[in-house]
Amino acid sequence: MTVSHLEASHLEASRLEAPELATPPTATATGTAVRGRVRTWTPVCAYTDLLPERGACALVDGHQIAIFRTFDGALYAIGNRDPFSGAYVLSRGIVGTRRGEPTVASPMYKQVFSLVSGVCLDDPEVSVPVYAIRLNDGVVEVGR
Repeated sequence: MTVSHLEASHLEASRLEAPELATPPTATATGTAVRGRVRTWTPVCAYTDLLPERGACALVDGHQIAIFRTFDGALYAIGNRDPFSGAYVLSRGIVGTRRGEPTVASPMYKQVFSLVSGVCLDDPEVSVPVYAIRLNDGVVEVGR
């Protein structure tokens, strides 16, 4: 499996520089803030393609989705569009935490978004979509 054409070259270059990656967890599912029921799971990349604390972008059913793997191995998926700038850049943001909650800071104007809820922690009236994500036999899948 490969990430969409949007990030394939970035992941290929990252693989060349990356040290040996840890074995993926046997099972993981996040994205509990997703409303409604997941109808389909779309494979987007191998777990080992994702570097810890770095984002990647996948095109799923015409939607750009920013995918993150944290140092503890957890996976998160949010919309890639920064609502403040309108640019599709959240996958390039700085991954961190705020009060123990995993976050990403937009590379444009630096607003911080929760990877769990999608809410902007600097302006709670603004949020990005959150998608269900899981690991299935070493393959990262996004639910819609």
